[in-house]
Amino acid sequence: QVQLVESGGGLVQPGGSLRVSCAASGHIFLPNTMGWFRQAPGKQRELVATMTNLGRTNYADSMKGRFTISRDNTKNTVYLEMSSLQPEDTAVYFCNHMSFGMNYWGKGIRVTVSS
Repeated sequence: QVQLVESGGGLVQPGGSLRVSCAASGHIFLPNTMGWFRQAPGKQRELVATMTNLGRTNYADSMKGRFTISRDNTKNTVYLEMSSLQPEDTAVYFCNHMSFGMNYWGKGIRVTVSS
């Protein structure tokens, strides 16, 4: 089992920036991929970005250039730096951990972009 705890969400004004973090604990094996997905009200969950333990990244096209994923393997933590946020980025952001076919999710953290 892998437990994921997200932190850092909240309210931000349009055009602002925010960083969210996700710390993994439990039975963590290599290789693995950690990342972020989001779900806006009334919409399906969608990919934001993922990153392997070797640093390979995958971004949703609409997030490229505004969002940056990074991770600290020594802390089993993945980060998502979000900039130029817009109201349409409002969503619950979920941390994800994948390894050997096992898929784990955090409880989600709310990010609201509003003036």
